[in-house]
Amino acid sequence: MNYELFRIFAKTMDIQAYTQEAVELLKQLISTPSVSRDETAAADILADFIGKCGLPCQRIGNNLLVHEQLDAEKPTVLLCAHIDTVKPVSTWTRDPFTPTVEGDRLYGLGSNDCGGGLVSLLQAYRILRGEGSEVRGERLAYNLVYLASCEEEVSGANGFSLALPQLPKIDVAIVGEPTGMQPAIAERGLMVIDGLARGKSGHAARNEGVNAIYEALDDLVWLRDYRFSKISALLGATKMTVTVLNSGTQHNVVPDECRFVIDVRPNEYYQNEYLFAFLQNHMKKCELTARSFRLRSSHIDEQHPLVQRCKAMGLQPFGSPTLSDQALMPFPSFKLGPGDSARSHSADEFICFSEIEKAIATYVELLS
Repeated sequence: MNYELFRIFAKTMDIQAYTQEAVELLKQLISTPSVSRDETAAADILADFIGKCGLPCQRIGNNLLVHEQLDAEKPTVLLCAHIDTVKPVSTWTRDPFTPTVEGDRLYGLGSNDCGGGLVSLLQAYRILRGEGSEVRGERLAYNLVYLASCEEEVSGANGFSLALPQLPKIDVAIVGEPTGMQPAIAERGLMVIDGLARGKSGHAARNEGVNAIYEALDDLVWLRDYRFSKISALLGATKMTVTVLNSGTQHNVVPDECRFVIDVRPNEYYQNEYLFAFLQNHMKKCELTARSFRLRSSHIDEQHPLVQRCKAMGLQPFGSPTLSDQALMPFPSFKLGPGDSARSHSADEFICFSEIEKAIATYVELLS
């Protein structure tokens, strides 16, 4: 890693000092429960830290937007990560809200997803803006904006969607989700569809009525067997899976309704609206209702200068199966963050101090 890049900003800047400061901030955030839709206390802590750094901070609900004066002649880069966490699973062997250090590891809920990215991007923002320098940010060929979002884990209306209208025009975004500091340049979308087959109730002993389960069978088999033709080199095929099925009230009553849920994960070749219309046209008996079309697959051109810069640094672009705030971004974006996605939403989640240090250094090298 080229640590000489740091010297262009401030004589007093120390990568280890910034890392240690990031770790201490992350410990505070772990100690403060911030499950989606309950992020107020954690946002307070982060806003207080940002204020003590002398940075302007606009609070939009529990989203925190940071940027200084923007130059209209320059492109704008957004650094984005989320504050909120999922609920802790029951198999934790440690207190998920007590930051625990073991060697290079910091254990705690949200440490990996995505506290590491949250604090690393903030430190990179401070360094790149020239903290301690007499000429703050004027060395950069672009504007830099930092956003700590909330409700990411539930794609909530008061998260990134609430902050989006308050953002300046963004040319490209880096999202600090855990990717092992490799660039995820494509991401699957998500569409949840409710299905309904109607029948007619009757007494099972007399073979009366129309069984709604049998009405749904042909459509369910088609959903199981159909394969979409456009295969992504980064994400593979678009997937759809029936994940919930409910029907019937008791053993001797022919069910008059069969309800099910389809989980659809598009690659970058398919828009949610197209997929929904396609599925509707192929249902023989079932009615479909999409809960939302807003969580779209995202993709950034591999020829984008930042992606090319990643490759020049020896980083390997890949496609990510997991959803993030990228799905709501109407501008080019990619994920790049410390940690491992496999640790997310799992018991005994952790981030490594060395991963945070590497992340800060990599962000600065990438954007310098």
